[in-house]
Amino acid sequence: MSNNTMMSKVENDRVLVLERVFNAPRDKVFKMFKEPEYLKQWWGPRGWELPVCNMEFKPGGVYHYCMKCVDQNQGEFYGMESWGKAFYKEIVEPEKIVYVDYFSDEDGKTNDIMPATSVTAEFVEMDGKTKLVNRCEYASAEGLKTVLDMGAIQGITETWDRLEELLRNKK
Repeated sequence: MSNNTMMSKVENDRVLVLERVFNAPRDKVFKMFKEPEYLKQWWGPRGWELPVCNMEFKPGGVYHYCMKCVDQNQGEFYGMESWGKAFYKEIVEPEKIVYVDYFSDEDGKTNDIMPATSVTAEFVEMDGKTKLVNRCEYASAEGLKTVLDMGAIQGITETWDRLEELLRNKK
């Protein structure tokens, strides 16, 4: 299990680099990011669902989504919705996805107070496994700190655990 843990490091005070090896071929891992019916099964921390997942997976396309907490054990988070909107900049299948992710509202209006994340996700083939390298760049060190203080590492760890489980069950 140790090789499936997520590694995280901060570069230049405003770039969060996350890496994890998934026990599945690159094409399959990439497909999980590309197709809404798969995204709905893993995108978000444990106890959260993706009731809204509107996606145009192409450069210039938009991904507007809503994560909703459906786990009553999560106390004050139960019933909470978190809306986001991502703009795809570059897609090189099955190697790379580049997008900018914003907090938004249900109408798709982006929240300019919360930090936006410029994400480059790279899918590296490793003998039938896939190393996912996610570079999350923020405009400032404060922006990165805001997101880290919100529990981003735990959230992404749980999200990628769910992705690993889905890959395992989708033989």
